[in-house]
Amino acid sequence: MGKKRSTFEQVNYYFDHAADALDLSPEMRLTLKTPARELKVELPIRRDDGKWESFVGFRVQHDNTRGPCKGGIRYHPSADEDHVKALASLMTWKTAVANIPYGGGKGGIQCDPTQLSPTEKEKLTREFVDRIDPIIGPKADIPAPDMNTDGQVMAWFMDQYSKRHGYTPAIVTGKPVGLGGSKGREEATGRGVMITAREAVSQAGEALKDKTVVVQGYGNVGSHAARLLAEQGAKVVAVSDVKGGIVNPKGLNLAAVTEHVKKTGYLEGAPDSEHLEGSEILSHQCDILVPAAIGGVLNETSAKDVKARFIVEGANAPTTPEGDQVLDEMGVTVVPDILANAGGVTVSYFEWVQNLQNFYWSHERVNRELEAILVAAFADVSASAQKHGTNMRRGAFALAVQRVAEASKLRWMS
Repeated sequence: MGKKRSTFEQVNYYFDHAADALDLSPEMRLTLKTPARELKVELPIRRDDGKWESFVGFRVQHDNTRGPCKGGIRYHPSADEDHVKALASLMTWKTAVANIPYGGGKGGIQCDPTQLSPTEKEKLTREFVDRIDPIIGPKADIPAPDMNTDGQVMAWFMDQYSKRHGYTPAIVTGKPVGLGGSKGREEATGRGVMITAREAVSQAGEALKDKTVVVQGYGNVGSHAARLLAEQGAKVVAVSDVKGGIVNPKGLNLAAVTEHVKKTGYLEGAPDSEHLEGSEILSHQCDILVPAAIGGVLNETSAKDVKARFIVEGANAPTTPEGDQVLDEMGVTVVPDILANAGGVTVSYFEWVQNLQNFYWSHERVNRELEAILVAAFADVSASAQKHGTNMRRGAFALAVQRVAEASKLRWMS
């Protein structure tokens, strides 16, 4: 199907289809496709052995028409300019789908976090904050955790920013609850996967009870999604991590699996399970497949082997355009990432609101508000897909692009 697209080109492939469906002007297309700001910074730190090493970091602000830029920071060797730019763009469309008052941003540092000590990781984080300080702020750009970053990294981030600006919890979300984080934030993305999976199955006239589930990636998103789906009566039969997968056709004991991972770091050897090759996880027989690891795993080749009836994308961009076309032709219902994993940014929005008001919500209220937003977003995406005679991914992009385009016209293109 032609040359391989870059990650940013893959995102813009869906944007272009949405722009065509909406008959956007050339000027509007260019404006909405082009990132507003791209910052590349050098991050020199002294390693624990006394030697200096320099890393490269990025912060991309894609669009702030509907509100401050919002998006995570990932520490990963693949966090290059193209990848960060693509993820920033996805955040613009994700926040628009959820209809929360944000634009899209993303950050990344090219590094292998497994080769960094906690002290080195802290130094790198604080240096990154200092270098991007001029372009971030509670009303400009609010980072959050992403791949290989967590609440502790966000705590360092907030502390470093606050040294210059005074105590500013609203500068970042995904913080520990003790530093102004929101209850329910840690599980929010996984909860969003469960909610949108439930809505997709319900739309097909069915229920989650006894549906078989396979989860690729047993990190924060995958583990919470698996647990919450199981609580709704689904049967999680296989999960995987970087070392491979485990399977039990009768359903995994997730509490025991999670305890095993806490002790060993990996799924391998978990009780009441058998080994499953990592390459087989996506093609394992199930009703619902949740890709919750890295991007691009469902491509033109691997998508053909999918046996699931529903795919709910916990990861960012796990399906390539070619893979999406294959799945569409196979009749697989795909709940796209910009809807399925929007629970994280939605509860990040709640955290930001709580920080600005200095008034904090109960866990029950967080879950109730998240449920309302994602159920409405699912209905909006379904209506958009029906209106344009297309699948949920293209319906989601058409909805998101329309909302950002309308806001742009109201603000400065009228």
